[in-house]
Amino acid sequence: MQFNVTVDCTPQEARAFFGLPDLAPLHALYLDRMRDWMSGDITPAEMEKLFRMWGAGMSEGFEQWQRLFWQAAAGAAPPAPR
Repeated sequence: MQFNVTVDCTPQEARAFFGLPDLAPLHALYLDRMRDWMSGDITPAEMEKLFRMWGAGMSEGFEQWQRLFWQAAAGAAPPAPR
């Protein structure tokens, strides 16, 4: 026996159904602050600082995924013949 269930709802409705918080006001506040900051006088030093801050997190995350991948690949490999 097979059942197919189709749910037609918006992402906001799905989050509310599962009891997840509505982060739209926080997201709007963040975007407003970023827009104000970007439209102001930004020095090259501030931009460099921002990109270094974002870049450091991205490279660490990539390295963690790479380590997990290699660990999983090493664990799934058959033992080497003796």
